[in-house]
Amino acid sequence: MIWVVIMGMGAIVFFNRYVFLEPRLPLRLGKHTRDFLGFAVPGMLTAICGPLIFMPGQQLDLSLFNPYLVGSLCAIICMLCTRRVLTSVVLSMGVFYLLRWLG
Repeated sequence: MIWVVIMGMGAIVFFNRYVFLEPRLPLRLGKHTRDFLGFAVPGMLTAICGPLIFMPGQQLDLSLFNPYLVGSLCAIICMLCTRRVLTSVVLSMGVFYLLRWLG
């Protein structure tokens, strides 16, 4: 069910961004509106991923035994150090799955 929601939200965001930001379409938006639309994706991802990271068992879990939290911290650190999205995603997923397998 979560994957359906994530894919659906991704499709909605893609469609909205395509319609409003595609330069070949005749629809033109102001600069402030385009800047405002830039906050849609981070806000949506935070709303979806925040509860998954911090409350994996329907309870707040801020321990280092929480693979979701450690994997996301690894993703943040990798992204800040390497500035490469694919490298950060692969390394953080590896850490996440390793912790899930161990724990």
